[in-house]
Amino acid sequence: MACGLALAQAASLGFGQQTKFFLQRSKIPKRRYSLRYLTIRAIQENEGPRRLVDIIRLIPDISRNYFRSRPRRALFGGISLLAGFYVAQTISLSFGALGVNDVIAAVVCVLLTEYVTRFYYSRPKVTFPIALLNNFKMGFTYGLFIDAFKLAS
Repeated sequence: MACGLALAQAASLGFGQQTKFFLQRSKIPKRRYSLRYLTIRAIQENEGPRRLVDIIRLIPDISRNYFRSRPRRALFGGISLLAGFYVAQTISLSFGALGVNDVIAAVVCVLLTEYVTRFYYSRPKVTFPIALLNNFKMGFTYGLFIDAFKLAS
C-alpha cells in the first residue's frame, strides 16, 4: 500500500495572497490510479480557507485594477454603446410592431435619457461606471434616431 502527499504551489490569482494546493492520495494500491481517491483542498498561508464574503469584498479592487488599462476601458465603452443601440432597436421593434403602448414607451425612453443626462452632468468627477452609463445612453439615443430615419424613408 502506498500513501503519498504532494504540494503544488499556484501562481497568485490576483487576490493578493498566494494559494497552496495540497493533493492527498488515500491508501490505495500503487498499480491502481483512480480520481475518486484524490482530494484537493485550497488553503491560504495565513488565514485558512477563503470565504465567499471575502471574495465578494475583493471584487471592486479586482475590477478597478482590471479597468486601469486604456484599451479595456475603450472596449467596454464600445460594448456599452452597442448595447444601448441594441436595446433601442429592440424597444422600437417590439412596441412599434404591436402598436400598443408605443406612446408610453416613448415617454419612458425620453425620461430615462434625460435622467441619465442629468445624473452624468451633475457629478463633479466622472467615474468609469458613470461613463459606461453615458455611453449606453448615447447608443440608445443613436438607435432611436436611426430607427426614426428607417421609418421616414
